Amino acid sequence: MKLAKGRVIDLGCGAGRVALYLQRRGFDVVGLDVSSLALKVCRERGLRKTKLGSLLELKFRDDSFDTAILFGNNFGLLGSPAKAKRVLRSMSRIIAKDGLILAETLDPYQTAEPAHFAYHRLNRERGRLSGQVRMRVRYKQYCTPWFDWLLASRREMRDIVQGTGFRMTGSVNREGSRYVGILRRE
Repeated sequence: MKLAKGRVIDLGCGAGRVALYLQRRGFDVVGLDVSSLALKVCRERGLRKTKLGSLLELKFRDDSFDTAILFGNNFGLLGSPAKAKRVLRSMSRIIAKDGLILAETLDPYQTAEPAHFAYHRLNRERGRLSGQVRMRVRYKQYCTPWFDWLLASRREMRDIVQGTGFRMTGSVNREGSRYVGILRRE
């Protein structure tokens, strides 16, 4: 949070925990989410600026933001290396020169679980990154379509970011295998 600067967009803001924190700290924040109900909760909780939309369609003017937040493991929203590169190239248009993306994920290799290693092996056999997860979310009678979620080591994140208009300049460790990649616009 200490690295956030200027105008901020919270990508995949959910109920607005991070956006509201930054807004209380005096930042000009926009919460973006694909869920109109999540954005309704954000507004009811006091978030002043929300936008319904997807990472795939960032409808903002050039250089609109100084910082983009992908917390809550939201680097995973990028789905695959190819999709991540496309989204990051698009983001380079809306993030000001020398702006930042703060992208949280977890390193899938920091596990002792044999089932995880078997899944990694299966992914590699299929030409996917070890940490690409194919899943859907269920809650009572609700269920999302199947989608890819991207978990990446620091080295993998650094490789994915190359050629997108950003470079990974470091990371901040969180608990366990979680970390936040610091991606600076070139």
